[in-house]
Amino acid sequence: MSGRDDGRPRVVTLGETMALVRATEIGSLRHAGALALGIGGAESNVAIGLRRLGVDVSWLGRVGDDPLGERVAREIRAEGVDVRCPVDADAPTGLMLKERTTASATAVLYYRAGSAGSRLAPEDIPPGWIEEASLLHVSGITALLSDSARSALSAAIDRAAAAGTTIAFDVNFRSSLAPAGEAGPVLRDLAERADVVFGNAEEIGLLHPGADVEDAAARLRAAGGSELVLKRGSDGAAVFRADRVVEAPALRVDAVDTVGAGDAFVAGYLSGLLEGLSVSERLVRANACGAMACTGPGDWESSPTLRDIARLLGPEGDPVRR
Repeated sequence: MSGRDDGRPRVVTLGETMALVRATEIGSLRHAGALALGIGGAESNVAIGLRRLGVDVSWLGRVGDDPLGERVAREIRAEGVDVRCPVDADAPTGLMLKERTTASATAVLYYRAGSAGSRLAPEDIPPGWIEEASLLHVSGITALLSDSARSALSAAIDRAAAAGTTIAFDVNFRSSLAPAGEAGPVLRDLAERADVVFGNAEEIGLLHPGADVEDAAARLRAAGGSELVLKRGSDGAAVFRADRVVEAPALRVDAVDTVGAGDAFVAGYLSGLLEGLSVSERLVRANACGAMACTGPGDWESSPTLRDIARLLGPEGDPVRR
């Protein structure tokens, strides 16, 4: 990994963050009596999660010249993340609506076609921004937003590879952006250019249809990657490496909102990677982050700090603080 002069690991990430409107009660939005306004986006969720874990991190994304864009930039910056946020006067900030249809199910509706975030372009990436980083984190969402966003993502990966910056890629397939048959080859190309790949079983299946996860992991390693991290949700997680497969069980919590848990998991794993933790230790931290992210509403608000994780995993393990 490359590093900065101050010796601290630095992560850069780019993608769309939208305004988020969510119902504060269970039931359809058609009957919701109260709504809460926030923000959410896969890459900024990871950035915030990393910052809470003590990692120096920078996020890049376009927003509209509107109050929602100002909210996006302000919220992420308030979490201690370095924000690089071009303002697009010709397109609005994207919006997503989230409803809890039942106590255990969440539905998300996206209004992002033609959004400022989808207009991300290679020229938005500052000189040296990627080259000075230890790690670049990207996701498949950006690749499917638009041709210009895909070009920006590809340019970022090329620059990271040329600089020796570690590349992490979360497949993060969204069927609302493209059908599986169309998205699969695009996501496979990006995964094969990454060092660390994250995904659930369905997403890994998109990369190599018909292959099991172990075979898909071998194909990714043959393309130059080092490890595939399989997210199994309530069944835990596993890392497929050339020499072994490492598994770890999930932590049981009372889930309130599972949206964003995968991003918190990624933040936990990457923070452990940057610290030099073993694969087993990374998985323990990642599973703890994913579990704690489910304990409150919102995409990132419940992402934990290292102190929170220590309390969850430590001998006191009592969820009640006295």
